Amino acid sequence: MLIRSGDNGFLHPASSEITPQAVYRQRRDLLRLMASGTAGAALASWAGRQALADTARPGKLAALPGGKSPVPGAIAIDKPTDYKDATSYNNFYEFGTDKSDPAENATKFQTRPWTVEIEGAVKKPGRYAFEDLLKLAPQEERIYRLRCVEGWSMVIPWVGYSLSALVNKVEPTGNAKFVEFVTLADPKQMPYVKSHVLDWPYTEGLRMDEAMHPLALLAFGMYGEVLPNQNGAPVRLVVPWKYGFKSAKSLVKIRFVEKMPPTAWNKAAANEYGFYSNVNPNVDHPRWSQATERRIGEGGGLFAKRRKTEMFNGYEPQVGQLYAGMDLKKNY
Repeated sequence: MLIRSGDNGFLHPASSEITPQAVYRQRRDLLRLMASGTAGAALASWAGRQALADTARPGKLAALPGGKSPVPGAIAIDKPTDYKDATSYNNFYEFGTDKSDPAENATKFQTRPWTVEIEGAVKKPGRYAFEDLLKLAPQEERIYRLRCVEGWSMVIPWVGYSLSALVNKVEPTGNAKFVEFVTLADPKQMPYVKSHVLDWPYTEGLRMDEAMHPLALLAFGMYGEVLPNQNGAPVRLVVPWKYGFKSAKSLVKIRFVEKMPPTAWNKAAANEYGFYSNVNPNVDHPRWSQATERRIGEGGGLFAKRRKTEMFNGYEPQVGQLYAGMDLKKNY
């Protein structure tokens, strides 16, 4: 069972103390060659490969590898976005409204110790330490498309496990119809929490069946490492068939509730951001089309060739049944 912990949890070792997985594998290969007596001819090339391996881990944060996911649709065939783009072009309004602000303003963000409080209609409420959540289920790599409501997209290899593992662990009661996600709002660390751009703290929500879908991910890492601060460290939600703002970052509270919870962007502009916010190329944002998107990193900047946006961000075969019979123009 999950163990409730106080604030004196285990601290992750510094990234400099962890051997990158690629380097470990290279060294293991060398030992195998030495055992077979063929190492001499391979030493020079191995040295070159080791130098490359030293930079193989994208950000050189603490390693967090994930195993192959068995979930249908969890591994997109698209080429992943470069790490530098995925970590420098972000929406994280607590740290600023420009895309470069989060990477610049979140460098000193403290993510240890960290706890997530489980509340509401569940049999096992409580405050769960980050380390306990991390160990709740095996970590998997999920290569998901991310589509932003502003018209750009990325492809990111996340590391985590299905949110349903946590939901099942805390045992919701029959009154739990929705799940509400609450993020940290700390004005001492997050400069834009002092602004009035949104009603803080940032909140999001899912219907219970959406939260239980295996593609809905509780993410602790990306690109084989722990999450960078600007990408929602230390734990966030990732819902690949919805616009990116539904995937709440830096979670501190998860509530199980009977009524549809208010969400940050819906409160700010209900005519533009509905509760469901499924990626739908046939429903335009009031101020721009959603029919096409610009893939970050493909070159050309704002003038890059655009691609057609797919229904449910390409995950229609997996999640389309969740919305059977619904008017998706009304329930946008």
